[in-house]
Amino acid sequence: MSTGLSRQQCAVTVLGGPTAVIDIGGLRIVSDPTFDEAGPQGYLTKTAGPAADEDAVGPADLVLVSHEAHPDNLDGRGRAFAKTAPLVLTGPRAAERLGSPAVGLSPWTGHRLPRPDGGGDLTVLAVPAVHGPEDGERDADGNVNCEVIGFVLSGQGLPTVYVSGDNASIRTVAEISRRVPGIDAAVLHAGAARVPAKFDGRPLSLDSRRAAAAAAVLGAEIVVPAHYDGWAHFSEGLPEIELAFHEAGLSSLLRVAPHGTWVPLTR
Repeated sequence: MSTGLSRQQCAVTVLGGPTAVIDIGGLRIVSDPTFDEAGPQGYLTKTAGPAADEDAVGPADLVLVSHEAHPDNLDGRGRAFAKTAPLVLTGPRAAERLGSPAVGLSPWTGHRLPRPDGGGDLTVLAVPAVHGPEDGERDADGNVNCEVIGFVLSGQGLPTVYVSGDNASIRTVAEISRRVPGIDAAVLHAGAARVPAKFDGRPLSLDSRRAAAAAAVLGAEIVVPAHYDGWAHFSEGLPEIELAFHEAGLSSLLRVAPHGTWVPLTR
C-alpha cells in the first residue's frame, strides 16, 4: 500500500469492492471510496481491504458517491477521504447528510469541472440507478432500497465513461443508453449483492448475466467490472462475470486486471 498510484492520461483502476480511481482530463476521480480494513461493518462484513490506501491514491480532484447509506460503498475511512476532496458529487439526500463539500445531483442533472489538461470542461451527468428489483417497494422519493445514482463522465476529446453505482435494473441501463448514446466505457457494479432480509434475497446490484446484458445494451467497447469482491454479501465473483460475458459472446469487451493495476479507457 505504500506505492503511490502515478497519474495516468486516461485510465481506471479498481481497488476492491466498488472503489475505482479514474484519471481523465487531467483530473483524478475516486468513486465510492472504501478504505477500511477487513472486518464487520454493521450488518455487513468486509472480507478484504483495498489494493491501495488513501496515501497511495493521493489527493482526489473529485469524489463520486453513488450512495452513502451503505458501508460497502462509503465506509469510515472512505467517508473521511471524501471530506478531504474539493468536491463530492452524490444524490440530493446524501449530500444533505454528508455536508460540505458534497453537492447533490438529481438524475439527469450535470456538473462541470475545469480540466487541468486544458481541454475545456469535464461534464459529470448524474443518471438513475435502482438498488434492487424493479418491483421492490419504493420510498417516498421513489427509490428502491435507498437513493442511489450513477454517473456519466464526458468531455471534448475524451471517452464517455459510465459508472453504474449499485444499479440492478436493465430497464434503467436501457434508458441511460437511449438518453446518452455513445458510451465508450463502463464501470459496472456487479457481484449480485444480496441481503436475505431484503427483497427475498434477490440481487441488489447487477448479477453477472445482467452485467453482460448491460454491456450489450450500452454498446460500450470497454467494460471494467467492480463491486464483485471484498464483501461477504457479494454472491457472484469474477469467474461468474467472465463466464457470463463469454456465453454472451462479449469477452472481448471485458477488461479485468489485478486490483490496483491501470486499465486504459480507450482501445
